[in-house]
Amino acid sequence: MCAASVDIGPFKIGPGQPLAIIAGPCVIESTEHCLDIAAVAADICRKLDLNYIFKASFDKANRTSFDSFRGPGLEDGLETLAKVRKETGLPVLTDVHLPDQAAPVGEVCDIVQVPAFLCRQTDLLVAAAETGKPVNIKKGQFMAPDQMAQAVAKVRDAGNRQVLLTDRGTFFGYGSLVNDFTCIPTMQVHAPVVFDATHSCQIPGGRGHQSGGTRQHVPLLAKAAVAAGADALFLEIHDRPDEAKSDPATVYPIGQLEALLRTCARIADIVR
Repeated sequence: MCAASVDIGPFKIGPGQPLAIIAGPCVIESTEHCLDIAAVAADICRKLDLNYIFKASFDKANRTSFDSFRGPGLEDGLETLAKVRKETGLPVLTDVHLPDQAAPVGEVCDIVQVPAFLCRQTDLLVAAAETGKPVNIKKGQFMAPDQMAQAVAKVRDAGNRQVLLTDRGTFFGYGSLVNDFTCIPTMQVHAPVVFDATHSCQIPGGRGHQSGGTRQHVPLLAKAAVAAGADALFLEIHDRPDEAKSDPATVYPIGQLEALLRTCARIADIVR
């Protein structure tokens, strides 16, 4: 049994729906950069008949180092996201870290995202639910997939039936994240499932002052997740990955995005 589809603007994510792509830079570096990334990714997804949602964070609160770039903050970040939404017509997503951020984010964004390390925070989940917008809850690596039913229930008990779950790693092994793809069908009983292919390649603190990662494995994990039936893919992308201001070890080169998504689209056609 699969949970019902979730409405995202003009399309749906869930069983029987086309593969959706959630992609953008890890953090907002500038309005112009976000617009450029959104335009390229949207063109690729249109070409491949994939539904696309633009993603970028206004604040990266969970950084390895105090000196790490966190983003422009709530007010300026939402101004950028509103401009991307208006100029491109794309749905947009960003994450919240505090309950009082949810309402202003819900006024601008089409999806409110709860980060993995905060997926048990009841006040945050309820505040996200009360925006009335779809809520994407990332599964903490400390949570078994079936335990995410309780996070979904918190959002629904707060009056919001529009919930997505995102897998971004099952547990840590040898300092790296390990993925168990059986968690996709396990969580689909409760909500449509997104797979985060870039954060799943992260090695937290792997570079000492910042997270490391194995970007070369992003395509492998993305293709495996689609084969396992994921309803959507989450990818952080950048035109100059090694110069990205957040997660440079795992953000995926936008120049390679079309080839990867073309393969994923073919896999989705086979397994759907």
